[in-house]
Amino acid sequence: MRKIIVDKINFSVRLDKFLVKEFFSLGMTRGEVIRSIKSGDILVNNKKIKPSYKLKSGDVIVSPSLQLSPERREGSVLKPNYDLKIKIIYQDENVIVVDKPAGLSVHPSQPEEKDTLINFLIYKFPEILNVHDDLAEVKLRPGIVHRLDKDTSGVMVVARNMKAFRELKKLFKEHKIEKKYLALVYGKMREKSGVISKPIARAGNYRKQVIAGRKTKTKIREAVTFYKVLKEFDNHSLLEVVPKTGRMHQIRIHLFSIGHPVVGDKLYKLRRIKAIQAPRQMLHATSIKFKLFGRNYFFTSPLPDIFQKKKGF
Repeated sequence: MRKIIVDKINFSVRLDKFLVKEFFSLGMTRGEVIRSIKSGDILVNNKKIKPSYKLKSGDVIVSPSLQLSPERREGSVLKPNYDLKIKIIYQDENVIVVDKPAGLSVHPSQPEEKDTLINFLIYKFPEILNVHDDLAEVKLRPGIVHRLDKDTSGVMVVARNMKAFRELKKLFKEHKIEKKYLALVYGKMREKSGVISKPIARAGNYRKQVIAGRKTKTKIREAVTFYKVLKEFDNHSLLEVVPKTGRMHQIRIHLFSIGHPVVGDKLYKLRRIKAIQAPRQMLHATSIKFKLFGRNYFFTSPLPDIFQKKKGF
């Protein structure tokens, strides 16, 4: 039997929200907590209570008959990571906006992984565990409505509830969310601004994307990217890039396709170009803009120091 005595810090906190955090190490989602409260498996002061009950200092919470499912006991649940330090730009009841660092994957590929953005988010906001389409493969990425590549840094928005999740996915599908990136690329652009409109498909090995052609056998998707040159250097250029569509690796494969791959990109690179030594992939999501439930949102992420240090490039 588990027993918890509520302290002053948690005065007036909803019972269900409090227990999501308390029982997270057991692998319980908010839905499971609510069902356990309603069924009487969790009691407050030896009484059956509503999930919305506001806690008081000294309340005694007990779970005399709480049982976890076999898969929960075996630990096949996403693990929170208490050690990751990621900047939260903004949060409200609908969205969480973060500044993702380069080198961090957005979500785990296996439940055992712990060093991803999702593992950080479920520690800070455990309620997002229930924010996903009801499919096994997407339960590893709760709240995620768009992604950044592991080696791309910058601003990301995450849904905090199902209503926001569905609406944000709809906005992305309808191209009503504007994202801007900064990219440091090889060479100088002949056209200082332009649009790259080339359909994209998965490569045969599914590891990367390719520009689709007549003989492409995998699914072909429309992809459109706008760009303009912000600054030129001796052997590279700084671009502002706006993807109209949101395909995997879109900016990287499009810039690669016109002979100006992103500096530091290990996947999309040209052999004829002498590689510039870069500590990371030089692609950064600098801003995101959208309207959600009648409210305008606009967030930015400052350019990382490495972009501002020309020495060595």
